[in-house]
Amino acid sequence: MRWVGVTGRSGSGKSSVTAYFKRQGCACLDADALARRLLAPGAKSWERLRPQLQNAFGYDIVDSTGALDRARLAHRAFTSPEAARTLDAITHPALLEMAKAEAERAERAGQRLFFLDGAAIVGGIFAAQCSLLVLVTAPYQQSVARICARDGIPEAEARRRLDAQTPEETLRAAADYILENTGTQAELERKAAALLTALRRLP
Repeated sequence: MRWVGVTGRSGSGKSSVTAYFKRQGCACLDADALARRLLAPGAKSWERLRPQLQNAFGYDIVDSTGALDRARLAHRAFTSPEAARTLDAITHPALLEMAKAEAERAERAGQRLFFLDGAAIVGGIFAAQCSLLVLVTAPYQQSVARICARDGIPEAEARRRLDAQTPEETLRAAADYILENTGTQAELERKAAALLTALRRLP
């Protein structure tokens, strides 16, 4: 089975592309959703990683119930490239282990492609696992507007998060396929459909 990374900076529309692939019956895994499972209250992985996260980002990232304050962690982890790399170093080994288990289940079910949706594939622990990389891009200001609408945060905060992520030129250099998300949702899906057809024809 072939792992295909689907990446892009925040607000690019990469999750829309992955959602399209999923509707076509493909095996897809959202790294963000996986991270939520990893750090869910009561999960063994959360108890194991909690001390490292608190040491790196502050003891107050855990609320009075013992659950992770995701907004507070995001504010601290996504305001600089160094902080984002620290978060990745703590969480990615466990995420990779979980992702491999999901991929094995998909392969047993007969899937030939396994799509991994993640913003931090390039330069991270998932890079070696993905034999192909799809990059979804969008104009900077359009991405900022999407982040604000999606997360309910001010524009300045959205810009800080976006600027802390891997530069687009770095992602372009690593990508095997690039989907430019500069039009409508329907246009993006047409591009995703053409790409999926090409991927399914690969030997």
